Amino acid sequence: MSETLTGLAESAAARLGSAVLETATAFGESTLVVDRDSIIETLKALRDDPALRFEVLIDICGVDYPSRSERFDVVYHLLSPRLNQRLRVKLHTDEDTPVASAIPVFPAANWFEREAYDMYGILFSNHPDLRRLLTDYGFKGHPLRKDFPLTGYVEVRYDDEKKRVVYEPVKMTQEFRQFDFESPWEGTTYVLPGDEKATGPAPGKA
Repeated sequence: MSETLTGLAESAAARLGSAVLETATAFGESTLVVDRDSIIETLKALRDDPALRFEVLIDICGVDYPSRSERFDVVYHLLSPRLNQRLRVKLHTDEDTPVASAIPVFPAANWFEREAYDMYGILFSNHPDLRRLLTDYGFKGHPLRKDFPLTGYVEVRYDDEKKRVVYEPVKMTQEFRQFDFESPWEGTTYVLPGDEKATGPAPGKA
């Protein structure tokens, strides 16, 4: 199987030429890292080449590496039903540089790209309707970025007096909780109510 996957990646890379920056095979799947500006030509070639025929776009997702200058990976998951093979295509981009929309090649990319924009802030040029998909109107930030706070910025609740949903800044009355132990597997150093017997000797060993 690994030889087949490696051969698939090498075959695809040979057909795509300089657009491929790197190839890898791991965990039962081949990956091509491609030049960002060549993504449309790459996807077309992978779809139309009779030796490949990756005709199904399964997903597009993002990955965030904040320490990199091009912090985002845009990952395309492709399927070739004729070959019964999968292929992962990746490219790198930053917060300001858009990636060409894959909709002209795979119409199913529409909502996948909207989700990547919503969750990560990844921009896609020539997208017909690039707006948020999963978060609410007026949502601030992009929830799957590594630097997004776990508490978020806005709290949404139903106000019974106003009889409507209201938006308020998050207010943490106890933002940092202090614990007596470092992990849930470590117990406290004091006796909890009801545990008095547990601190004594085991039965029959008094």
